[in-house]
Amino acid sequence: ASHATAQRTLAEAFALQSPSMEATAPSVGAGANGSLAAAARAQVGPPTNPMATALLTDQYQFSMAYAYWKAGKHADHAVFDLYFRKNPFGGEFTVFAGLEECIKFIANFKFTEDEISFLQSVMPMCEDAFFDYLRGIDCSDVEVYSIPEGSVVFPKVPLMRVEGPVAVVQLLETPFVNLINYASLVTTNAARHRHVAGKSKVLMEFGLRRAQGPDGAISASKYCFMGGFDATSNVLAGHLFGIPLRGTHSHAYVSSYMSLDEIPDRTLRNKDGSKICKDFVSLVKEWLCKIQAADSLRNVFGDTNQSELAAFASYALAFPSSFLALVDTYDVMRSGIPNFCAVALALHDLGYKASGIRLDSGDLAYLSIETRKVFHAIEKEFNIPGFGKMVITASNDLNEETIDALNKQGHEVDAFGIGTYLVTCYSQAALGCVFKLVEINSRPRIKLSEDVAKVSIPCKKRCFRLYGKEGYPLVDIMIRESEPSPKAGERILCRHPFLESKRAYVVPQHVEELLHCYWPGSSDKPRAELPPLLKIRSRCMQQLEKLRPDHIRRLNPTPYKVSVSAKLYEFIHYLWLNEAPVGELQ
Repeated sequence: ASHATAQRTLAEAFALQSPSMEATAPSVGAGANGSLAAAARAQVGPPTNPMATALLTDQYQFSMAYAYWKAGKHADHAVFDLYFRKNPFGGEFTVFAGLEECIKFIANFKFTEDEISFLQSVMPMCEDAFFDYLRGIDCSDVEVYSIPEGSVVFPKVPLMRVEGPVAVVQLLETPFVNLINYASLVTTNAARHRHVAGKSKVLMEFGLRRAQGPDGAISASKYCFMGGFDATSNVLAGHLFGIPLRGTHSHAYVSSYMSLDEIPDRTLRNKDGSKICKDFVSLVKEWLCKIQAADSLRNVFGDTNQSELAAFASYALAFPSSFLALVDTYDVMRSGIPNFCAVALALHDLGYKASGIRLDSGDLAYLSIETRKVFHAIEKEFNIPGFGKMVITASNDLNEETIDALNKQGHEVDAFGIGTYLVTCYSQAALGCVFKLVEINSRPRIKLSEDVAKVSIPCKKRCFRLYGKEGYPLVDIMIRESEPSPKAGERILCRHPFLESKRAYVVPQHVEELLHCYWPGSSDKPRAELPPLLKIRSRCMQQLEKLRPDHIRRLNPTPYKVSVSAKLYEFIHYLWLNEAPVGELQ
């Protein structure tokens, strides 16, 4: 129900911001092709961001499209690979994300009359017939093959293979790279945070206010959840994607109170509804006195900030079943913790259980340990089962390094709220995806460079992941489309694409084909389903668990092997020699 509501909301937003889409756009395709495209469009829905329209591309894509059209090459059948060259954040793995948005983009790819008019105004040198051509194109003749979203992926292996009329596919390059780049980067960042925090910790994404605009914030919330986070503070993302929401209050809420006299209604019905506490504030004050006088806590707590106590009591009256307090507005150990405990114990008297506290400054390791000691002391002193296990949440500009440092120091934090460094991918600006032509009209093409890392791997390929006896993936291998698939139990030679001496025989115990058809265009090929976000998240977690620990460790991770078959290796170097000009010395 939540997913359906989200889809309706997105559709309504798209209709509001693109009111002329249905009215002015010609029908997609013609005949059976148009029906197939329309059905697919209805099934996948509109892009999450209404700005993801056919105009969301670089100007030179239209220039090339016109040049293709002018030369009569616009319908040539082209094959492009979308991949990246290096894993981010100094690691040796990446999580692939953004596929669903790419499929939504091409399902809705169509120029409106308003967009055509704009293109005519900025490209006055182009013939009118070219704009008639643009009016008629869609993606019904495009096919997209992709690795499933949420998969762990590695450099040079195609994340997506896009094929179709060269002019149309060229127009898809920039939006596809845009939709994949940040999505995969931030999902990988989230997965790295999950790995360093461990499975038992709760991770919450708090990056909305620091993200690069509304679209960056919405994308970050979605893909951080995909990468292993448990919740977000972003209410709109919760509404659109069904992500659990978490949040407490700010320092402003605490400092807005001056005294306990500001609480007008002090009544609180106990949890089972059997009676009403007429003065919850007095009950809180009684518990604060008991805490201060307790033998096990003697000389630990003195006078506390009463305005903070008022804020906590007021918040508990509003949320008795989920009371979680920010305790560092004034002094964590002298005021925040005893005030919280007094309110939590008063709630306990009425049958409620407080959720815990949040630390947003100071020495998080030390404060969490001391806080846990107090919780255990109160559990023992007043015989309150479970009080010692109260949740301790930490925030305050956390990142992968600080969490790792906390782990090494020792701490008692149960949950982390992470924002700036997570959503901005502070330590790496971009993933660096590229979109390269590998075949045109069944003729393989190669892009050469003096930098071997930038040499492309030509021709239409199939990609496989080979698993060893222990269940870990050993190597990814690319083969030419005409080659037979590798099989479990059969020996296969895996070669480095460019380095002759790097090669190894592998006898896989299990073989997984990586690329699946997610957009068959007008063909009758079966289309792989786009799973819901929660299933993609589960896939991501399962994929990371399958990797050897040395591939995902933070310090000096082992590179994962990416290879080509012997036949593809020979063909790469044959084409390389054919295309590279021969120098002449004088």
